[in-house]
Amino acid sequence: MAMKLSFLAMLLCLLLASTPKAHASVFDVTSATYGAKPGSDVSTALAKAWSDACASPSASKVVVPSGTYKLKEATFRGPCKAPIEMQVQGTLQAPVDAGQLTRPDTWVGFQYIDMLTLSGGGTFDGQGALSWNQNDCHKNKNCKPLPVNLRFEFLTNSKVQDITSLNSKFFHMHVFRCNHTTFQQLTITAPDESRNTDGIHIGASTAINITHSKIGTGDDCISIGDDSHEITVTDVTCGPGHGISIGSLGKYKEEKDVTGIIVKNCTLANTENGVRIKTFPDSPSPSTASGIHYEDIIMVNVSNPILIDQLYCPYTQCEQKPPSKVKISNVSFKNIKGSSFTPLAVKLVCTTGIPCENVELTDIDLTYGGDKGPLTSMCSNVKPTITGVTKALGCATSSLAALPLSKK
Repeated sequence: MAMKLSFLAMLLCLLLASTPKAHASVFDVTSATYGAKPGSDVSTALAKAWSDACASPSASKVVVPSGTYKLKEATFRGPCKAPIEMQVQGTLQAPVDAGQLTRPDTWVGFQYIDMLTLSGGGTFDGQGALSWNQNDCHKNKNCKPLPVNLRFEFLTNSKVQDITSLNSKFFHMHVFRCNHTTFQQLTITAPDESRNTDGIHIGASTAINITHSKIGTGDDCISIGDDSHEITVTDVTCGPGHGISIGSLGKYKEEKDVTGIIVKNCTLANTENGVRIKTFPDSPSPSTASGIHYEDIIMVNVSNPILIDQLYCPYTQCEQKPPSKVKISNVSFKNIKGSSFTPLAVKLVCTTGIPCENVELTDIDLTYGGDKGPLTSMCSNVKPTITGVTKALGCATSSLAALPLSKK
C-alpha cells in the first residue's frame, strides 16, 4: 500500500512539473512586430502594442526597453480584457513645444482601466523648461492649460510604481476619478523655479495610497482637491516645493466635501509650507473638509510648518471680505518635529462665521532655525486643543483684518 501511495505522489509531482506556468503575454515595442528604435518617435509603436495587449484575454505586459525614445503624445484607454502592465524601462521624452500636442492639457494619459500596473524604473521626461517661462497661471486665473506629464482617469485597483516623472510642463501626475489605486516608489523631480508643477494632484478620487516616494518640485509636492476621500500619504520626502496640501478648496461652484485624509511619517525639507489646508475667500458654494490627520512629520527649515489658510489667494484678485464657505473640522497635528525657517511655526487662519472645529495640536516640537529665537503662533476663528510639548508654544490670537492674503 505504501509503495502504491509513493508511486501516486511521484506521478503527481511529474504532472505539476510538466504543467506550463501562466505568464503574461509580452508586447515589446522594439520587436519586429512594432519596430520602435531608441532615438526615434515611439508613439505609433506604443499605441499598437497597447491596443494588442489590451485586447489580450489573458494578462499582458507592454515593454519599453532601456534607451531614450521620443513620444509625441499618448492616451492609453481601456477597458482591457485582463490585467495589463506597462513596463517602461527607458526614457520617454515629450516634445519641448507644448503646442505640438493635440490634447493641450495632457502628454501621457491612462483612462478607464481596471488592474493597471505602470512600472519599470523608467523616466517620463516632460522637457518643461520652456513652458515654465511661458506659464502665467501664478498671476492669470484664466491661463491656458499646459500638459500634465501623466494623467490617470477612471482607474480602479491599479498601481503606479518605480517610475520617475521629470521636468513636467505642468502637474507631474493628475489623478481624477480613480479608486483603490496605489502610487509607490516614485521619484518626481523639477527645479524650485518651475511654476505649477505639483507632484501629485488628486481630485474626485477614493482610497488612494501614496507611499515610499521622493517629490521635489516648484509647487505642492502633493495636493488634494475636492471630492477626495480616504487618501493616505506615508513615507514621502518632500522638497523643494510648497508642501503637502489639502486644496485649494472653495474656488468653484458646487465643490464636494473632502474627508478621511492621513499624512504620516513624512519629511519636508526647505519647503515654502509644511502641512497645509488652503481655501479661497468668497467661496461660491458651501462644502466641508474633515477628518484630516497629520502625524509623525519631520520639518527641516520649513517656512510655514503648520498652516490652515482660509484666505488663500494666489492671483491677488480675491475679495478678502466675503469669507470662505468651506467648513474645516476634526483636524489633528501630532508629533511634528524639526525646524522652522521663520518664527511663525503655527498659523491657523479660519473663516469668519464658520470657525474651524475640533482642531488638535499635540507634541509640536519645533525650533526656529536652530535656536535663533522663540517661536510664535497665530490663530483666528479657531480654538485648538493644545497638549504635550505644544503647551510651550501657545496659540496667540489675531484679528482677520490684520492678516495678509497668502499668495503661494
